[in-house]
Amino acid sequence: MSTVANEIAPALQAKIERLDALLDSIAARHANVKLASSLAAEDMLLTHAILSRGVKIGIFSLNTGRLHAETLGMIERVSERYGYEIEQFRPQQDAVDEYVTQHGLNAFYESIDLRKRCCEIRKVEPLNRALSDVSAWVTGQRREQSVTRAELHEEEQDNARGIAKFNPLADWTEADVWAYLSALDVPVNPLHARGYPSIGCEPCTRAVRPGEDSRAGRWWWESRDTKECGLHITSVSAIPVVEVSSIGQANQD
Repeated sequence: MSTVANEIAPALQAKIERLDALLDSIAARHANVKLASSLAAEDMLLTHAILSRGVKIGIFSLNTGRLHAETLGMIERVSERYGYEIEQFRPQQDAVDEYVTQHGLNAFYESIDLRKRCCEIRKVEPLNRALSDVSAWVTGQRREQSVTRAELHEEEQDNARGIAKFNPLADWTEADVWAYLSALDVPVNPLHARGYPSIGCEPCTRAVRPGEDSRAGRWWWESRDTKECGLHITSVSAIPVVEVSSIGQANQD
């Protein structure tokens, strides 16, 4: 069943059809593949594209212990809308306790190193566990989001984990994303309507001001070129783009 709606403009319809074909090809090529969902706009778009058509791609989220209530509420909204329970991965409590005891609950404000250590404990280590049994993972990253993602490829090799990595929305604009969400009535995080285009942990995310880029509210006390938590800066190498129509169903991993 196609996700295309009549009210979607032809240019976006073409993007949606290509997205659907790409997700189908990813599922065909990888028996074990998961979407890492932040429960924000891009990942809700991909959640809808996967669940509304029954694509064999699992979905998980990282419950860091510091998320907004609105973000956690999206897990129930997905369950109600699609009948799907998003798998949650949490940090190791002993590592959290050690960090807090040694440095303080909000030590991430004090230095980049302490911020990255907090992200490593609450995000990177749980992500590694979430991806330990897959041959590929999917993200909602877009080139337009930040300077650190300007060279983002649609398909990469995650060399650190030895698995494939797909960014199927790499060339989508923010306008594309919201046109899709609106036309297909996809559930969205209420924080977006309050000025949060990019959503992470509550103490590390603020609403953006008019004219700021979409990730200005993430770790706002740091410079633009350090604004990654470590989930997406492991060693990757680009894979040449292959037209999805030429990817055969026989290419199973």
